[in-house]
Amino acid sequence: MSSINLPTHIAIIMDGNGRWAKERGFKRTAGHEEGAKVVRNITKHCAKIGVKYLTLYAFSTENWTRPKLEVEFLMKLLEKYLKNELDTFLENSIRFKAIGDLSRFSKSLQVTIKDIEEKTKQCSSLTQVLALNYGSKDEIIRAIKKLNEKNLEVNEQNFESCLDTYFMPNVDLLIRTSGEIRLSNYLLWQNAYAEMFFTSTLWPDFSINELEDIISDYKKRERRFGGV
Repeated sequence: MSSINLPTHIAIIMDGNGRWAKERGFKRTAGHEEGAKVVRNITKHCAKIGVKYLTLYAFSTENWTRPKLEVEFLMKLLEKYLKNELDTFLENSIRFKAIGDLSRFSKSLQVTIKDIEEKTKQCSSLTQVLALNYGSKDEIIRAIKKLNEKNLEVNEQNFESCLDTYFMPNVDLLIRTSGEIRLSNYLLWQNAYAEMFFTSTLWPDFSINELEDIISDYKKRERRFGGV
């Protein structure tokens, strides 16, 4: 794929794991496991074609209301995923970062997250960002508190420096799978001028080919950023 007009930052709401499993008569956990495989494929492909940042909505601040057993499974799956993906990250020069309020996670998971961040910090092909215990409203409130603590003037530049995403540009392309058409408290500030694509494909069925089609469509759009 040509690098001309390639989005620098792609953000994805990975929706539909549970429905994918239900349609096949599986437990919801099977959908999450299949979805993790898609994360690997899409991440590697984005690194290959030259995308610099891929932010994935993995666990929201609202997801804690799900059944306890499902939440526990997701925590175990996340820790397993990170440990298993370290070699993939290093082999493909993919840096890993997490955003969100990580303080609610177990100490073991927090250590694993920080360990993978540290071991991949020199990787430069792509930064894979997982939004974990993330909610945009929560992020904005935490950013305001940081502004006050640092006694910074309230302006756009200082505010963005206090967001979880301070280290990367705002979103160019937002994709949501599963047919839902809403942002669900995801990167509200960062999506201000993102091009948005909504697909009915459930996340475990989302393919590299569909991603390529969406990027091709994105390249045809004229981005004015409020201008003419």
